[in-house]
Amino acid sequence: MNAIAWRLTLAASVLMGIAMGGRSASGLFVSPLNTASGMGLAPLSFALAVGQLAVGLAQPAIGALADRHGASRVIVLGALVLALATSVPVVWPLPVVLSVALVASAVAGSAVGSNGLLLGEVGRAISPTRAGLAVGVISAGGSAGQLVLGPSIQWAIDRHGWVVALLAMAALSLIALPLALAFRRPESATVQPTHRSQRVADVLRRWRFWRVAASFGVCGFHVGFLAVHMPGVIERCGLPPSLAGTWIALAGAANIAGSVAVGFALKRRDPGALLIGLYAVRALAIAALLVLPVSSTVMLGFALLMGASHMATLPPTAQLISHHYGVQRLGTLFGVVMLVHQVGSFAGIWLGGWVAQVTGNDQLLWCVDAGLALCAAALVWPRRTAAEPVPAAPARA
Repeated sequence: MNAIAWRLTLAASVLMGIAMGGRSASGLFVSPLNTASGMGLAPLSFALAVGQLAVGLAQPAIGALADRHGASRVIVLGALVLALATSVPVVWPLPVVLSVALVASAVAGSAVGSNGLLLGEVGRAISPTRAGLAVGVISAGGSAGQLVLGPSIQWAIDRHGWVVALLAMAALSLIALPLALAFRRPESATVQPTHRSQRVADVLRRWRFWRVAASFGVCGFHVGFLAVHMPGVIERCGLPPSLAGTWIALAGAANIAGSVAVGFALKRRDPGALLIGLYAVRALAIAALLVLPVSSTVMLGFALLMGASHMATLPPTAQLISHHYGVQRLGTLFGVVMLVHQVGSFAGIWLGGWVAQVTGNDQLLWCVDAGLALCAAALVWPRRTAAEPVPAAPARA
């Protein structure tokens, strides 16, 4: 990649780190915000869940705006709204205001570090042979953000209180403003259609597209469940609750390695085959967790396998979409894929809590999760490697 491509990739990686790191650290504020607002844990949790659905619903629009007007403007607007929405609960911690702020900050954070927005811009600027590695670096940036911000925000809360920590989070989001400069397009620049670019409406009528989207929805199911319920899983297994912090850190480190490794592998391997392997690893890891004796060693080994396949699904999924349908509307199309991902995440969070409450354990959920992983592998099983034919343009008189 040339210097401009590397600058764009690194800027996207940092933006992804800000967005995902902030999202992962948001759980640290649940208890203090609940106390300050008197809102109650259940309504507060519902507001957070609605925020995740709102992120999914906003993804196609964010991608379309970036495709049309450029990512730079979208990132700047998202950063400003994110800083404001993050700061509001400090000065006005009323339940209604807090609910609106949580939803607004979730959507604004996705505008700063949206997969569809960032991958669409990078995909247009980098040759297809280098795109896999670039997406891997961006994915690793998201994981690095989780590793850095989680412990840092926890330290700030412990040392200075939640108000200072939340304001620091708001200030951190403004780092996106100078990074947005890397995504500026010349006013006269237009994206020329390639032989593979197709209208969004035509793509959305194709089963191949929805197979890829559905597989990424399964990924969302995994990610949503693990992010919210893994500490509870560890506790229900009779292991020390403190193991959860080590589990998250180890999974995050494996996440970085997996994302970069898959990015390199995409230069030589078919993205569909890589996705099959990743989903098979998840299914086997879950099966091993179910049959092996419960221990800290087994649980940490599970963290390595699930972490390595966590964000690693993002580069080959993006590669499949761009390969079959081109990069002209990649932001919009991947926004739709991310909507399906967030629906899967919502299902994983909700079903995980319901199963644990009703059965007192997570056995049923793990069985469902393993089955879904195998279904995802079947959905992306390569049928054809050629790009979809582009409908012929109507003849002009």
